Amino acid sequence: MKKIKMLTDYFTKGEKILWLLSVVGIVTAFFTFDRENYITLTASLIGVTSLIFNAKGNPIGQFLMIVFSMLYGFISYTFSYFGEMATYLGMTAPMALVAFISWLQNPYKGNKLQVQVNRISKNEYIFMWIAGIIVTIIFYFILDKFNTANIIPSTISVTTSFVAVYLTFKRSPFYAVGYAANDVVLIVLWILASLEDISYVSVIVCFVAFLINDIYGFINWREIEKRQSVLL
Repeated sequence: MKKIKMLTDYFTKGEKILWLLSVVGIVTAFFTFDRENYITLTASLIGVTSLIFNAKGNPIGQFLMIVFSMLYGFISYTFSYFGEMATYLGMTAPMALVAFISWLQNPYKGNKLQVQVNRISKNEYIFMWIAGIIVTIIFYFILDKFNTANIIPSTISVTTSFVAVYLTFKRSPFYAVGYAANDVVLIVLWILASLEDISYVSVIVCFVAFLINDIYGFINWREIEKRQSVLL
């Protein structure tokens, strides 16, 4: 009971409401449009929970993101979104592991529940975009070879995913902007998928919830960055 109380006290009232509304939206959409693929429901709930921890700069969020990436990779495979499958299993999950380790190694003043926010240089941004372009080109040909459904948005998703995971590893507040951009792309992808199978509407709702949470994550990280700068 004490640990549960500590966990509930850890989050603000607004964060609790955001998480609860996200969960209610995801569960409602699942039982309205799907009712069968419980792995989709499980992945969505784990994913949205990871985001609320990420918004706090808590390494637990990255651990949950690893689990979500593996489940989402399987879901993508079921609709032949091989780009999403390859991106999350081959890039997002491994880099989330690296980010998890990085966050654990860089706690703010010894507080393992909050990572030290980092500002990256212009040269690092340049490297990120050059690497992102190279990765995107390579993945495009791989996706084309496997006859990936909706290849253009799938390829764009590779770019936004790479930017997001790179900035997450670097502990930059803009990681959330990268994920928000990726959420928009994924919403488009799954809208296209839902035109063929309405059960995928539940996945759309999942990423709408992700988008809202990532926007909050960016806002909160900027606040954390300000507080840490003042207290240095």
